Amino acid sequence: MVTILLKPTKWSPKKNRHKKNREPMLQYLIKRILLFIPTLLVITLISFCISRLAPGDPAALKAGVGSEGAMSSSGGLNEKIIEMVRKQWHLDKPIWQQYVIWTGGLMGMDFASVYEKENADWSKFKFTGKPDFGTSFQDNRPVFEKMIERVPITLSMNLIAVILAYIIAVPLGIYSATHQDSLFDRVSTFMLFAMYSLPVFWVGTMAVTFLCNYEYLSIFPSTGIRATDFSDNWTFWQKLTDYAAHLTLPIIIYTYGSFAFISRQMRSAMLETVRQDYIRTARAKGLSERVVIYKHALRNSLIPVITLLAGILPSLIGGSVIVETIFSIPGMGELSFKALVARDYPMIMAVFTISAVMTLAGILISDILYSFADPRIAFSKKNS
Repeated sequence: MVTILLKPTKWSPKKNRHKKNREPMLQYLIKRILLFIPTLLVITLISFCISRLAPGDPAALKAGVGSEGAMSSSGGLNEKIIEMVRKQWHLDKPIWQQYVIWTGGLMGMDFASVYEKENADWSKFKFTGKPDFGTSFQDNRPVFEKMIERVPITLSMNLIAVILAYIIAVPLGIYSATHQDSLFDRVSTFMLFAMYSLPVFWVGTMAVTFLCNYEYLSIFPSTGIRATDFSDNWTFWQKLTDYAAHLTLPIIIYTYGSFAFISRQMRSAMLETVRQDYIRTARAKGLSERVVIYKHALRNSLIPVITLLAGILPSLIGGSVIVETIFSIPGMGELSFKALVARDYPMIMAVFTISAVMTLAGILISDILYSFADPRIAFSKKNS
């Protein structure tokens, strides 16, 4: 009788425990993903209203009217052109209808035909099934088409920069914490604080001046992402070498500030962790210092560094405006800057939406990584 009772208590609870641990985590992720939908709608609504409240009329800019004097000198012709452009871009409709048309297009629904006249005609509603960010005010090209050309360049650079930042910062922070007050720790602390305090635009300008100039050191190309004589007939390694030569310096400018900050955060977190009682207990048991640091202390020290990931992803998109302008890189930063100058509302809204999606994705990725770093935090999150 006793042996029969021992078998289920030895194996069944273990299997049920793993099953119970997976189910709450899955439920938590589903809830967070569903919560992203209303959050994204609120963000787009706020950004839409802010962009519309900005001074200036994009229709007047398109018609070549820059001031009231220019409008009066051209007479009624300019007014007719402006009226036609405003109707084409749906700027003659109430702001709530403009938002519904834009949001519907984003979700693959055509509301433009519904609100074509004063009274809504729902019989003209169509479900296209294809996301549509609208048409750019600058060149009447689809915004999604222009973004597809630019997003891969910016995102690839940002992804490489984030990976490099963490690969360099985490080991550097660990070594600096485990060798506190050593010569390496003091020198690296000074250097990293100096790097973090230097503004990106100044470092980028100095890099172009001294590292891309024949008068000093012409090590890297100064502009663009590939050579002027680039050819599709080149071999794979020739293309890779050319891209690497053009993108190495911009990626370094992307990376230096973020990895300096991450390294300091990693050092602080590791110093706090190694002073905990369970680390003293591990050392008292006779475990090697490598096992104590990398097996027991590292996971808990990664929590602040993982938290930074949620802010790094979207901030690199915003920082790309400066870097891409300095190095003349045709990415999202340059595109968004030109859209702001030209009051290109559809493009501005598209950039806001991408930044919001990346912010929410960074938060979700951080929450998932928490469960790998410390299951207790993940369990408390799931229960909450």
